[in-house]
Amino acid sequence: MRNLKLIIQREYLARVRNRTFIVMTFLSPLILVGMILLIAYLSMLNSSEQRIIGIHDETGLFKEEFKDNEQVQYLDYSAMDLQDAKQKVVDQEYYGLIHIPITSSHVDLTKAVRFYGKESPGMGTLQNIEKIIADKLTNQELKDRGIDTSEIEEARAQVNVQIQNFAGERSSKMSNYIKMFFGGAAGYLLMMFIIIYGNMVMRSVIEEKTNRIIEIIVSSVKPIQLMMGKVIGTSLAGITQFSIWVVLGGILFAILAFFFGIDPLTIQSPAQEQVEEMMQPEIQQLIVDVLNLPILSLLIFFLIFFIGGYFLYSAIYAAIGAAVDSETDTQQFMFPVILPLMLGIYIGFFAVIENPHGTVSTIFSMIPLTSPIVMLMRIPFGVPWWELTLSIVILLLTNFAVVWLAARIYRIGILMYGKKASYKEIYKWLKY
Repeated sequence: MRNLKLIIQREYLARVRNRTFIVMTFLSPLILVGMILLIAYLSMLNSSEQRIIGIHDETGLFKEEFKDNEQVQYLDYSAMDLQDAKQKVVDQEYYGLIHIPITSSHVDLTKAVRFYGKESPGMGTLQNIEKIIADKLTNQELKDRGIDTSEIEEARAQVNVQIQNFAGERSSKMSNYIKMFFGGAAGYLLMMFIIIYGNMVMRSVIEEKTNRIIEIIVSSVKPIQLMMGKVIGTSLAGITQFSIWVVLGGILFAILAFFFGIDPLTIQSPAQEQVEEMMQPEIQQLIVDVLNLPILSLLIFFLIFFIGGYFLYSAIYAAIGAAVDSETDTQQFMFPVILPLMLGIYIGFFAVIENPHGTVSTIFSMIPLTSPIVMLMRIPFGVPWWELTLSIVILLLTNFAVVWLAARIYRIGILMYGKKASYKEIYKWLKY
């Protein structure tokens, strides 16, 4: 037990005292925020670029319908011949030309409109063009049938569904998107932690094995203690880093809440009058929805599933490190390890977000190789306690089984040199 404690201490201090660890712990949140701001800036920059599109309308119905905006400027070339209009657009290097020919009916016109351009137009631009033409044709068809379109617009009802739970607490329409963001961020962060720190364990084992230091270490320490010491020590370093990020995130969120005039200690329901009296209700409601999330539960279960998932995969990484002589030899074993993590992310983003309590989401939140990621994505949407308990128990039992199998591979493979391990060879080690 004393040897295990010393190994854990050594591995932990080796990680947290590393200059790269210290720098990235405090720099990573800033890099993440910077990336988000950069993406937002580039999106705004992309949307602010104005395109010039020519209009060649032979019907004369749509000249006034295409109105300039911040993204698109329309130029009327209807008085020109079509070929001359095309050449004009090409010479001026405009974005494209819309050709609306004369047809015998509105039905034929819907299939006759053409967009000429050097490249295919973006989906947003194309949908906007189709909507303008479709709206005009619809109104024209209604007029031809003697229907007053102004009365239709006056009779059109605008419905704004208010979301409220059975306890009487209201939430905004952004609430589900916030849950998606927090669940997706937690699942993706967990996957990255597992890959990064799992690789640390594997590289540490390979380094000690190739340097022949392991031959000296195992003379006084059992291989299982060495493996568990590496896994636990590295996991504690990961938890330390995550805890620092939580503290920094909490400080940043408290500053934002103070800046927008919200006291997190007094907010119990988004229906409070103080929220309605805010100067910026949308931003206030957004912050309130965040505060109404089960943040404490999300953090607690993140730690639980991080520890469970990390131990599970780190034991596998340690066994792989013991089975090979160099990092290049690990490639044949890495895909089966990465595949469940990728599957968990895929299920999370395409199944959990669409239906967090569906059959697919529930099943994969119980399978131990995917449950740490999928369950974390489900928690913001509310998960019954018995499902959480069952998922944790299955994960814990699987951990014991995988650690036991990994230890058997580790104790043989750590002293094997010069022989390229195969799946068949590793299977034999399990029998020794």
